[in-house]
Amino acid sequence: MTSPAFDEEQILAATGLVLDWDLDGSSLPPVDEALGLVEQFTTFGRDLAGDLRDLCLGLPDDSRVGQAAHVTLGEASGRLYLPPPAGTPRAAAHRAQNLARLFEALLRAVEAVSNERDRTGRHQHSAAKGIR
Repeated sequence: MTSPAFDEEQILAATGLVLDWDLDGSSLPPVDEALGLVEQFTTFGRDLAGDLRDLCLGLPDDSRVGQAAHVTLGEASGRLYLPPPAGTPRAAAHRAQNLARLFEALLRAVEAVSNERDRTGRHQHSAAKGIR
């Protein structure tokens, strides 16, 4: 399945849209739409997780922000490498919502780590390239 590439603004808008889906209702999104969003969240999430990993390099081991970021990275390493969900509308929509929540958590972690690095003046290894 190939879906059109999203830019940063579109993926952020899609996050809100996906999180508003009512998975208990009868009006689920089409399976191809949900699977396309799963693909996009996976791609952007992997990039963002890589950025977060890079940002964490300069933090001390006892940094609470860094420790929280590593928990989020652990969650990402599991969820972002799962095989595609079953081709049912509910399964695809569920995965899209879970990845949208993970994407938001990664964004919050990037922001927190960036703020911590700014606060402490630790800026080595700043190879971040994705969404901020």
